[in-house]
Amino acid sequence: MKKKKRILLKIGSNTLTKETDNISRGKIEDIANQIAKLQDSCEFIIVSSGAIAVAKQFVKLESKRKEIFVKQALASIGQPHLIRIYQETFRELGLLTSQCLLSYSDFEKQESKTNIVNTINVLVNNNYIPIINENDTVATDEIKFGDNDKLGALTASLLEADLFIIATNTDGIYTKVSMENALPKTIEEVVDLKVLQDQVVNSKSTHGTGGMQSKIDAISVAQKSNIETWIVNGLEDNFIINAFNDKVPFTKIK
Repeated sequence: MKKKKRILLKIGSNTLTKETDNISRGKIEDIANQIAKLQDSCEFIIVSSGAIAVAKQFVKLESKRKEIFVKQALASIGQPHLIRIYQETFRELGLLTSQCLLSYSDFEKQESKTNIVNTINVLVNNNYIPIINENDTVATDEIKFGDNDKLGALTASLLEADLFIIATNTDGIYTKVSMENALPKTIEEVVDLKVLQDQVVNSKSTHGTGGMQSKIDAISVAQKSNIETWIVNGLEDNFIINAFNDKVPFTKIK
């Protein structure tokens, strides 16, 4: 059998909500459709944000404690709903999913790293698509620092992915001059991260906690493991397949 291309797909909150206040089932269906079409040649591992965004659709929490604790509570409420939406949507196309909650501390211990690799390899080898999120109830790195971008890169590195795709709400990374002129122009391919860093205009996303700087940090992690990274506009339908076929502008970091 021909070895499948292993893809780590990181999906941010802005992509999952399509920049609204609600999780878009249509977007998750779009992702499932693409994975179904590519399943003969590719195996997917998904790092997904969105638990807090889901919870906000159902509840409004009041607390006199710090906002971070409210967000952790929202993540606890939203995570089961998020996974249920993935399971229901993917199942309609015959795709099996599983939930994996990780913390950054898991990547600091050799035993934990070995367990992650072994468990996810068993899942993937049995045609399950792991849906990974940070365990926000006990850890706050994703809430504070970057919409799972770094978690995606660390996971891609640990699992020796062939390709790391970050689905975001732009057509890749734009040149600084084009942003200043309000005529965004995509940087199509880059090797030197310093060149990319000089072009980044940092801005936080609406629902997520990241921005282009967090993506640069994630790309750096992936590049050290010789993993190619694509920054693709996940708001567009068929964004993965269109990127494979070079039908859309996106940034490729070799």
